[in-house]
Amino acid sequence: MFEDAYSIDLIVNPEVIVEVKSVMLLLPVHEAQLLTYMKLSGVRKGLLMNFHSAVLADTIIRRVL
Repeated sequence: MFEDAYSIDLIVNPEVIVEVKSVMLLLPVHEAQLLTYMKLSGVRKGLLMNFHSAVLADTIIRRVL
């Protein structure tokens, strides 16, 4: 059931989920998506990265459950 609805972009060393976006502006729904993936998978650390930015470091959001 969840396999069809959710698709995690990247799991690193199964300790960190990385959700990749390329949007003008990160919205609360993007962070909610990352948090949902973290809760469903049991992975406690997550990064939300927006590649539609001149400086990537300015658009990385880190979350820990």
